[in-house]
Amino acid sequence: MESTRQQKISRLIQKDLGTIFQRMGRDLFSGALITVTKVYVTRDLAVAKVYLSLFSTGDKSALMESIRHHVREIRHQLAQHTKHQLRTVPELHFLEDDSLDYIDNIDHLLHHDGDPR
Repeated sequence: MESTRQQKISRLIQKDLGTIFQRMGRDLFSGALITVTKVYVTRDLAVAKVYLSLFSTGDKSALMESIRHHVREIRHQLAQHTKHQLRTVPELHFLEDDSLDYIDNIDHLLHHDGDPR
């Protein structure tokens, strides 16, 4: 169960990372659309698991690798955004949110249930 403080910090990080990815996406990530879907912060506020949905890209694994490669720059940008709200910026762990792919797969299975018509 997340505390109120964890939830507030998660929402703050989610909002600010969304802005950062919107700005940096054009230059660093070949114009890919990156959406921050959820952020979970540990109790000690030292680590944040950031779930991302990736659009407009052919190779999602290469894009995730590029994001992980730029984690220091992204964390620095987040520190600039949150310098008056957070004493320290948590370590960022980026994970792909594949829930939309899962939903698409279920939708495809339901609407195309093997009927050849």
